[in-house]
This record gives sequence, structure tokens and C-alpha cells, in this order.
Amino acid sequence: MGWTEERVELLKKLWQDGLSASQIAKQLGGVTRNAVIGKVHRLGLSGRATPSKPARTVFKAPRPARPAAAPSAPRRLVESGSMVAQPTPIRYVDEAPGTATVLTLAAHMCKWPIGDPSLDNFTFCGRRSDDGPYCHEHAQVAYQPAQSKKKGGAAELARSLRRYI
Repeated sequence: MGWTEERVELLKKLWQDGLSASQIAKQLGGVTRNAVIGKVHRLGLSGRATPSKPARTVFKAPRPARPAAAPSAPRRLVESGSMVAQPTPIRYVDEAPGTATVLTLAAHMCKWPIGDPSLDNFTFCGRRSDDGPYCHEHAQVAYQPAQSKKKGGAAELARSLRRYI
């Protein structure tokens, strides 16, 4: 069907009443939603008296202010009776200046960087490494064992729910 004068006037009235393009297309019959949108733009009907869907106001309760406390050690939630694997302690290796530089570093030498790369005294560990890029001591620092996941409990449920609230 074509756009007659009465259909155009009805389109203008329905558009100003706040109906959506789909609703107008159903009432007019024989036209699609996209045809209604195209005609609205060609007629220059930009503003509406009322929006097609009123905006919902979302109320968000303000968060309470956090007290400014001195930094402390990180807290861990441990439930009583739950089996939580203790993390392995981090090993630190005495970082004496290494024996290898960028020019002397070979395939089976430890490639652990020691020092600041922008300084002249930057070196690599240089000890023998058999099964990877690092010696045994540096490999223990670089590769931490995978931590076992905690079984879901009340504290874990509360923590995961806080992500979505």
C-alpha cells in the first residue's frame, strides 16, 4: 500500500502519541516497521510528545563510606571445618650479580634477569638450567603450583554474590 494523505496524517498522530514504529505498522496495516521509520525520517518527525517506553528510574542505595584505615596484611576468609590448602611460601633467591650478559647468554643457562635493564650492571643468573629457561632455584620462584579451588561454602557464596550486586 502506498502512503496516502490520510495514512500520513494517522502516522503523524500515532507518532506524536508515543507509539512505537512496530505498533504504528500494525495499526496502519500493509507496511513494515522499517517503512514507518523511513517515512518518519523523511517527514522530519524527530521529537515526540511522550517516549514510547517511559524510562524506568533505578534506585541505587549509596554505598557506605569506607573508613580510612592503615594498610594491613591481606585478610583471608577461612571457614571452620573446611579443608583449605595453604599456599606454598614464596622462596626468594639471593640475587648476587649474575655471570651472564646478553652477549654471553647461551642455550642451557638460566635466563633469570638480575637488576635494572636500563643500568650497565644488568645481568642474568647464568647458572646451568636443564629443563627450562631457569635454574632450579629460580624455577621455584617463577612457577608456583596451582592452588586448589575452595569448596563452595557460605563465605564463598557471599563473595561471588557481591560481584553481581
